Amino acid sequence: MIDMKRVIDLFISIPAIVILSPVFLIVAAAVKSASKGPAVFRQLRAGKDGTPFIFYKFRTMRTGIDPFGPSPKDGDDPRLIKIGKILREYSLDELPQLFNVLKGDMSIVGPRPLYMEQMVEWNDRQKKR
Repeated sequence: MIDMKRVIDLFISIPAIVILSPVFLIVAAAVKSASKGPAVFRQLRAGKDGTPFIFYKFRTMRTGIDPFGPSPKDGDDPRLIKIGKILREYSLDELPQLFNVLKGDMSIVGPRPLYMEQMVEWNDRQKKR
């Protein structure tokens, strides 16, 4: 049986990646020129049934700092690189997640994958989502 949600994910993610490829290149170059380190941030997250996967985002913070410090939503966060505030404001840092959708780690529609460390705090209702 065909999984329609997966078909929709592929139908959206493949053209989006192709169409947005110039944006990917511009953002990656901006991140690389703003600070040392990789353009893409990778983090272990919990997928369906708690299965771990590597979650992708454009890096908005300096390397080698605690990502769990003050709220990363604070625009004046000293951990942010110069371009980081803009990337977050326009959600451009989220674009690499289209590759997670393409790989089947995530879906276009669905809950945001949580940190692996948060799994121990999940109740049965949260595990089902």
